Amino acid sequence: MEKQKNAVGRRKEAVTRVFLSKGEGSITINGKDYKTYFPLVYLQNQVEAPLKATESTGKYSIVINATGGGVKGQAEAAKLGIARALIELSADFRPALKAAGLLRRDPRSVERKKPGRKKARRSYQFSKR
Repeated sequence: MEKQKNAVGRRKEAVTRVFLSKGEGSITINGKDYKTYFPLVYLQNQVEAPLKATESTGKYSIVINATGGGVKGQAEAAKLGIARALIELSADFRPALKAAGLLRRDPRSVERKKPGRKKARRSYQFSKR
């Protein structure tokens, strides 16, 4: 049997560890099926995107540990992690994943709060009198 491949995906504050091995095509996130973990269809599509791009849906069993962030961040982190694990498995997948834009780590995150402000840029309400 072929060894399982590991990869890490990150997005905002979310971090996912992805374990990919040959199997029947199940995707499990934190012990739950990904369709119950991500009830929204567009988040399910995010997780499936690397498999669809490489036409390998149903060929691999994927186990994901997701921590931190929110649902959207975790879904996009899972997307990156799966893409990285697929490349580790076979370098032939790289052109398809790169063309689909699935190998880029999205660097956007929340801007830090500044002193004297309510949030990062929002100031306190000005009172004339």
